[in-house]
Amino acid sequence: MKHLRPALVMLLGLTLLTGIAYPLLITGVAQFAFPSQANGSLVMRDGKPVGSALIGQNFTSPGYFHGRPSATTATLANGKTVAAPYNADNSTGSNLGPTSKALRDRVAADVKKLEAENPGRPIPADLVTTSGSGLDPDISPAAAEFQVPRIAAVRHLDPATLRRLVASHIVGRTFGLLGAPHVNVLKLNLALDRLAGRPGGT
Repeated sequence: MKHLRPALVMLLGLTLLTGIAYPLLITGVAQFAFPSQANGSLVMRDGKPVGSALIGQNFTSPGYFHGRPSATTATLANGKTVAAPYNADNSTGSNLGPTSKALRDRVAADVKKLEAENPGRPIPADLVTTSGSGLDPDISPAAAEFQVPRIAAVRHLDPATLRRLVASHIVGRTFGLLGAPHVNVLKLNLALDRLAGRPGGT
């Protein structure tokens, strides 16, 4: 017991300090100083959470702004892997290199679709490329503006009004230096629904 007691006391003390006291302290500080971020940066509509500002969603309706492609997957009970865009359980990139035929074919198909949607306009790169995580919730201002004609036609809205909506949701560089200007797709689509007075699909 002479040698065992100090070890047990040390184990108990460190368990209380690092396993209980420290996590409670950090949780308390986070809840006080950064409550939104500490609770998942949830985005609310009518008092109910509809998503997180940190995780993208797979908007496919022509009446909504679309995010960048996502390469995340899901594994079914039978072991088969299937595409599952913005699957937060499996954050990953595609791992396809520039010589990959599958990647070239996918990008070519996306480019063809976007060219038909908005002929004659250059296609922003983030509309045809995936992010490293597959969960990117943001797109560039250019990618949002590229989609304005499609959404204006579907929702019967003035394109100039939609461009002003996009401009009002552009988030600049952090501290004016870090990152690039971007638009959160979920927040923009919620504002779009408020502007149009009706949902535009899923």
